[in-house]
Amino acid sequence: MSHRESHLTLKRVFRVSIFLLAVLAAVFLLALFAGPTPFDVSAVFKGILSIFPFAGERAQLSEAEQAILFSIRIPRIVFAGIVGASLSCSGAVFQGILRNPLADPYILGVSGGAATGAIVAIVFGLDSLPFGVTAVAFIGGIFSILLVWGLAGSSAELRTDRILLSGVIVNAFFSALIMFLVAVAGNDRLQGVIFWLMGDLGMAEKKDIILAVLFMIAGFIVMFFYARDLNVMLAGEDTALQLGINVKKTRVAMLLAASLVTASAVAMSGIIGFVGLIIPHIARMLFGSDNRLLLPASLLSGGTFLIVADAIARTVIAPSELPVGVITALCGAPYFAYLMKRSK
Repeated sequence: MSHRESHLTLKRVFRVSIFLLAVLAAVFLLALFAGPTPFDVSAVFKGILSIFPFAGERAQLSEAEQAILFSIRIPRIVFAGIVGASLSCSGAVFQGILRNPLADPYILGVSGGAATGAIVAIVFGLDSLPFGVTAVAFIGGIFSILLVWGLAGSSAELRTDRILLSGVIVNAFFSALIMFLVAVAGNDRLQGVIFWLMGDLGMAEKKDIILAVLFMIAGFIVMFFYARDLNVMLAGEDTALQLGINVKKTRVAMLLAASLVTASAVAMSGIIGFVGLIIPHIARMLFGSDNRLLLPASLLSGGTFLIVADAIARTVIAPSELPVGVITALCGAPYFAYLMKRSK
């Protein structure tokens, strides 16, 4: 751990978080104007202020504009921010636990496992139960990370190539399973299954947003609670054991929290790749590897990144739109290749 990281202060964490939160808020406001339906700037801001009781003059928005702004665009932007934040902070945890900058929920197969669980829930009608899709997606995410861990080996010093190869194998397995489920799904279920494969944010509902927020907050609290222990584990598990860190407990808690957050995001948004790879790596370069700062920085930066990606997806071929997973893959695949070349 570097000298700057060892003297990390709460003031610096707060200062960086406030800055990234301001960037997130600015991107949120700009994203309101991204879409096939144009809005007058003053009308939008007055319309937003109108939801507060202390606001004065209310914007003269038509019923269609109000529906687009408050029922479609704002919930979608909020949902994009939550999903991006969830995937990004989970990626930071996977990279820290595995001590591998190339690890993320998508590459390790966690997203694929969670998506498979979500599709199973949809095909068999479990989406009608409270938390049905999320619960099965969580089981799929946990199962996938256990598969990767088992295939890579149980030794303390896991090799990068074995972890990545294991992720490729697990991804291939779940991709084949997903194709099988699509083939046997009834016509009434097929549309819902295709949604998970595309990684689309266009169907976000209020209950989805509330659930995603709750799971993200709960998971992040656990991750941040063990952030200091994870810092020590980065120096080696033997060192951590000598300093009194319960390595097994920390690893299990962090993996469960990261898998839960990933599963909840994937279960509601589909497979969106590379967010958990790009953002934690950039945040680490900018702010250091201390997880007490890296985790909140990844959380806020991930939300900002996916809001921008979704805004591009909604406008690049307007009035049609692309799945946001296409945009993140176009950004993430070249960056992954760059990391592979750099870390060889």
